[in-house]
Amino acid sequence: MTGTADPLPPQARRFIEGRRVARLATADAAGVPQVVPACFALSGATAYIAIDAKPKRGPAMGLKRLRNIAANPAVALVFDHYEEDWTRLGWVMLRGRAEILPPGSAEHAAAQAVLKARYTQYAAMALGDLPVIAIRIAAARSWGRLTDEEQAA
Repeated sequence: MTGTADPLPPQARRFIEGRRVARLATADAAGVPQVVPACFALSGATAYIAIDAKPKRGPAMGLKRLRNIAANPAVALVFDHYEEDWTRLGWVMLRGRAEILPPGSAEHAAAQAVLKARYTQYAAMALGDLPVIAIRIAAARSWGRLTDEEQAA
């Protein structure tokens, strides 16, 4: 979707692509944080998160995460692996700036296509009129065991 060089080391990218859910951290203009689980798809130097059709308390643009991004686009996205054997723990954190992609743009349509390819549940949802969060990855940090071989050992 973007022509930017990949900011993720291959091992971190593989680790992320092996996760089904991430945690999206946003903060409002006053710095009050919020963390929510999120389904995601990676494409180059961008992570996409759909605003989907699951029941919400109000209209999509009223969601706290979208209001936070509009006020403060600095975000973090965390992917982790947890086991009771703490020698197998690992995580990757992405930091970047988030944008809210409105329906109708080419990037919005392409983002929804990669999200639908990753999550079959999205195929049954009417997502075309809903925004997508695009996180322009600026930095990646990691810790612990990031490879499947290390986690399966």
